[in-house]
Amino acid sequence: MDVRTVRLVPGGPMLVEGPVRIVGEDGTEVTSDRFVVAVCRCHRSGIYPLCDTSHRRSARAPRR
Repeated sequence: MDVRTVRLVPGGPMLVEGPVRIVGEDGTEVTSDRFVVAVCRCHRSGIYPLCDTSHRRSARAPRR
C-alpha cells in the first residue's frame, strides 16, 4: 500500500499527493492525475471539491 502525503495549508486548501480519486458526500467522484492536488476546505470553490483559490477572497459570500 502506497502512503500519500497530505499537507494542510493555513487558510487554504489541503494538498494531496496525486493521483487521487475524491468521492463526495453524495457519491459523486472526481479524479485527478496531477502530481499534487489541491482539495478545497472552505467550500467557496467553483470547482469544488477541487480548489480554485477562492479562499483568497477576504470575506465569505452569503449562502443562498
